[in-house]
Amino acid sequence: MMILAIGLPAWAGITYVGLVRARRGDELPQPRLSRPRRSPAKKAAWVAVLAYLAGGALHLYGLSYMPFLQPEDACWFNAGHMAVPDSSSALPVSLVCAGEEIVPWWVNPGLLVLAVTAVGATVTSPVLAVLAFRRRR
Repeated sequence: MMILAIGLPAWAGITYVGLVRARRGDELPQPRLSRPRRSPAKKAAWVAVLAYLAGGALHLYGLSYMPFLQPEDACWFNAGHMAVPDSSSALPVSLVCAGEEIVPWWVNPGLLVLAVTAVGATVTSPVLAVLAFRRRR
């Protein structure tokens, strides 16, 4: 709501001022022509950061199925069965109620893919940085 209340009028005002200056011939400052290209090491570091964040979000999503205060409520809300869960674990994410797995099937494979990607990119980034440093010397 704050974005609409503050950001939208500010954006409209800035746009209006820019249009008025452009019509008068009063040029706006030119943007930078180009920025330096990202090195492969920085790209790998960004991939690692994004994989860690996505993995954390996916794990929190999987944990939202887990019983915390009232275990029988986890089965009631997720499976419609009022009972204590047969088993539950945080890694791999699993909740079994009345013999049925409640956590979606794609959560654990997704966590595995994101974990392998994050660790691989974390290892790759410094290796690429060292190789680039050696090439420059």
